Amino acid sequence: MTVDHIVYAVSNLGAGMDEIQALLGVRPAIGGRHPGFGTHNALLSLGSMTYLEIIARDPALPVPDRGLPFGMGTGQQSRIATWALRTETIRDLAQTAAAAGINIGAIQAGSRDLSDGSALTWELTDPNAMPLDGAVPFLIRWGNSVHPAGTAPHGGELTSIRIEHPEPDEVGIALRALGVDIEMNKADYFTLTATIRTDRGIVELK
Repeated sequence: MTVDHIVYAVSNLGAGMDEIQALLGVRPAIGGRHPGFGTHNALLSLGSMTYLEIIARDPALPVPDRGLPFGMGTGQQSRIATWALRTETIRDLAQTAAAAGINIGAIQAGSRDLSDGSALTWELTDPNAMPLDGAVPFLIRWGNSVHPAGTAPHGGELTSIRIEHPEPDEVGIALRALGVDIEMNKADYFTLTATIRTDRGIVELK
């Protein structure tokens, strides 16, 4: 398992792309729409198999009955909402999580319409679950699809992530059940900080 991507939620996709370009020095590329989730995104590679997803509500799509994913809402501040772990054994790991009492939800199919008319498909656990405020990642399996990091503009290298949370012990227990061991600190509210090595130097995104 490795960090597949970091989810950076913004209120407006174009403004979010401007923000990331100003921080990292590279403009993200438009990804596409998520018809089942009411969102659209832009992408920036953070390594050969890791990327940054800038995601916002797509005003051209209806909001799903259960709401937008990743705890997104109207007028929200730009922030890292959560993150994703890539695994080829998504069913086994989801069962491990459920046995440990981690509510990452059921596995479901995801898709995104590409600009050439084709579709990118994957499997993932429920992005609306957001256990422990999003500190616990959701799981994703790409199967035979081309990984987005291979086609997105290169924005830098993800070197580490750090989590701050009011209940760091609970987060730590959940992450270890998923085979993850990362730096964690106690704080009044959840923050995930991604450290990225760029041509401009080290940038911390949160």
